[in-house]
Amino acid sequence: MSRPPFPRATPDTDAGTQLRLLRRQAKLSQLQLALISGISQRHLSCIETGRAKASPGTLHNLLSALDVPLEHCNSLFLAAGYAPRYEATPLAAPSMDAIRDAISHVLKANNPAPAIVLGSHWEVLAANASTQVLFDLVGLAPDAAQGLNLLTTLLQPGGLGDYLLNAEEIRNLAWQRAAREALGNPTLATLLESLPVPQGSTAPANDLPPLVLTRINSRQGELDFMSTFTTFGMPQDITVTSLRIEHLIPANPHTWQVMTAAYEQSL
Repeated sequence: MSRPPFPRATPDTDAGTQLRLLRRQAKLSQLQLALISGISQRHLSCIETGRAKASPGTLHNLLSALDVPLEHCNSLFLAAGYAPRYEATPLAAPSMDAIRDAISHVLKANNPAPAIVLGSHWEVLAANASTQVLFDLVGLAPDAAQGLNLLTTLLQPGGLGDYLLNAEEIRNLAWQRAAREALGNPTLATLLESLPVPQGSTAPANDLPPLVLTRINSRQGELDFMSTFTTFGMPQDITVTSLRIEHLIPANPHTWQVMTAAYEQSL
């Protein structure tokens, strides 16, 4: 279910008013939000009506309880008269060493199944060795993952989407997810505007499978994968929030056998 865009800060919208809008959008009462965030309902009421000013710590707790994206949290801090709290640290920065090490560990551990790291605009930031193995199996060029945007290659003709046996289904799901994310991401919204809109999907079968598989046409026949995502828990940085690792887990013995043999041959 898509979430409506978060209300943006304007000169006429103070922090308390925005908090009230966010709380109502989350379908929480003042009492419920007060209990979750650990403040009194009376204090929350005063903050929302402008009779009291939230401290930075209280504002942080309220925004965390409401699961507000960090980029928008910064606008709330500005509206409350504070400096922006959250930074977007480059992934290559020394302070992100532990993040990069964790990503590398997860990517390597996923072999012989493919895994890629995606940024907030669906750009591929890193990939494990099995990703290139899969690209080789479908006939894509070496180092095809470098500089790749997953959304673009799925939706544009001539990309990875052309190798999917259920391309219509996957393209529609990718478009829907990206459209939801674009509600609060202007750069992604601009990218979507430049891409072809997928054709409407066919009506689902009466007996729905547990999940949608990514079905790839390869030189070794059909390869079926389940898609899962890994994200960082409790992020305090905008860059870390945007990172997600997509794992393509083989969905049957044939796919496992093909990926394992091809991966071992590539070593």
